[in-house]
Amino acid sequence: MQKLIFGSLLLTGFNASLQAQETVQNLPDLVVTATRTETAKSQLAAAATVYTRQDIERLQAKTLPELLSGSTGIDIVQTGGYGKDTNIYMRGTNSDHVLVLIDGIKVGSVTSGTTPFQFIPIDQVERVEIIRGPQSSLYGSEAIGGVIQIFTRKGGQDEKPSVTLDAGGGSYDSYRASGTVSGKWQNNWYSLGSSQFGSQGFNSRQPTPGLFGVNQPDKDGYLNTALNARAGHRFDNNAEVEAFFMHAEGKTEFDGNFQNKTEFVEQNVGATASMNIVDNWRSILRFGQSRDDADNFAPNGTFASRFNSTRWNASWLNEVALSDDHKLVIGSDYRLDQVDSSTLYNETSRYDAGIFTELHSRLWDNHFFNASVRGDKNEAFGEQVTGNFGWRYNGSYGISPFANFGNAFKAPTFNQLYFPGFGNPSLKPEQSTSFEAGLAGDHEWLQWELRGYHTNIDNLIVAVTNPTTFLSNAENVGKAQIDGIEAEIGTHIMAWNNKLSMNLMSPKNRESNMRLQRRSDKTLSYDLSRSFGSLDLGAKVLAQAGRFDDTLNQIKVAGYVTVDLRSTYHLSKNWALSAQLNNLLDKNYQTVNTYNTADRNFFVSIHYNN
Repeated sequence: MQKLIFGSLLLTGFNASLQAQETVQNLPDLVVTATRTETAKSQLAAAATVYTRQDIERLQAKTLPELLSGSTGIDIVQTGGYGKDTNIYMRGTNSDHVLVLIDGIKVGSVTSGTTPFQFIPIDQVERVEIIRGPQSSLYGSEAIGGVIQIFTRKGGQDEKPSVTLDAGGGSYDSYRASGTVSGKWQNNWYSLGSSQFGSQGFNSRQPTPGLFGVNQPDKDGYLNTALNARAGHRFDNNAEVEAFFMHAEGKTEFDGNFQNKTEFVEQNVGATASMNIVDNWRSILRFGQSRDDADNFAPNGTFASRFNSTRWNASWLNEVALSDDHKLVIGSDYRLDQVDSSTLYNETSRYDAGIFTELHSRLWDNHFFNASVRGDKNEAFGEQVTGNFGWRYNGSYGISPFANFGNAFKAPTFNQLYFPGFGNPSLKPEQSTSFEAGLAGDHEWLQWELRGYHTNIDNLIVAVTNPTTFLSNAENVGKAQIDGIEAEIGTHIMAWNNKLSMNLMSPKNRESNMRLQRRSDKTLSYDLSRSFGSLDLGAKVLAQAGRFDDTLNQIKVAGYVTVDLRSTYHLSKNWALSAQLNNLLDKNYQTVNTYNTADRNFFVSIHYNN
């Protein structure tokens, strides 16, 4: 049935915002994630990157990792092609030091502590906000490196229903089909969408020697079928209610001796209600649940393991306008994490409750201050207090200095606490302190930003091997120091749009002085685009220095440079044809030792939007 439905979409369908030409993509004025309320980016010290739906379609990103690749402060490593394990290192912190939200609901695996970005369907995404730097004072655990919040598609603003369709295909027998319908009726809004992305893939791993070596020279495919729905109503007194639902399921194949296929489910469901208590006080309630389910299978097709995570979320947020220049936010969060696994954990659930407050003020004309503090109580390890303070001054000539300081923590995962033979229930949370400062400039034809940051992380959880038994246990013995510089430049010269971002970083183990595993210390990303009437052209260059694939820095993975090309031809107001050619130079490179990446490949799609 799925093949029939999405096959018909391939024949009739097509997606996307076509009115948007290749124009300078400045960051939207308002950011939600940095303060948990709408705040102008020009008033924030925090580092923010935002991708809108327009950006997603302009860049022709087929997956969320593709969209985030090359973003300032983000390093992505993948163990193969589409749908394969993807880890994101933000400002050099661990992959489980990034908090991920979908529509305000915390997502990810409670066993591994990471989020499967590769499974989140980008066709159902309206907007992505990335906030770099510690954010535990607003969000609690995991936000050491920062926060990524994903907003799914929402109802339109027009009484006439808006329909978008998209279909395409390309290398590795890859195909993609999606459709959405959205609109507004009186005080109601709605959106409904579905999508499917599939690929036969390529061999994800090179043959590896040794007793447990892997040699499976086959294609490793991927299939993801997704559904997204949102509906809301606004009452006459300006109160609002909204419900949202996103579900993605499918399978991914990989190379491994004991397991080589995973059947997954990613689901996010919730509801929000908001109202004005008085004119200057708005209260928001949100309830939701996220699921991260994985059934793993052996090469002979038999069941091997199951790791299912459920996260129940509840939050109460209050926005109080003290005056035109002062806004106070007071809130509380509750989360219940549960695991259902074929592995027997000593504990299968835990709760975390937090209360927080944040003050955003404007003083002395153009000085802006953000201060926040939060207290968390976790069933596994007790209490934790975090805070953050930021300052920004928007001076003359478009120059803005800023500085930010904060601490953060990450609760141990269920694997680190309770996995049989490895877990340690006495673990403490990992803790960090961070400071950053910089300058930003906003001029008629040039926007730029330069930041320097310093982060210390203590109580890092590492696997310690007993020299007698050769068994490993989780211990709080690691320490890390990360120093970095981030730079962004955007210009519009002779109708060409240019965006350049650079990351220079020194992520080190403070005890061994070795570079942290799988981090590149130099990244350069450059995007160039221009419109010629109905034709949009674009190119992206991504260069990364090498990285080490082990803690002792003995296994080196070489650096690389890739070049991607894209084009869109607007056939009419409603129709467009897009094509992209990735890895133009056919670079043979890796981000994880022995794991292959895509060679030169293409994808062609056709879009419709009424």
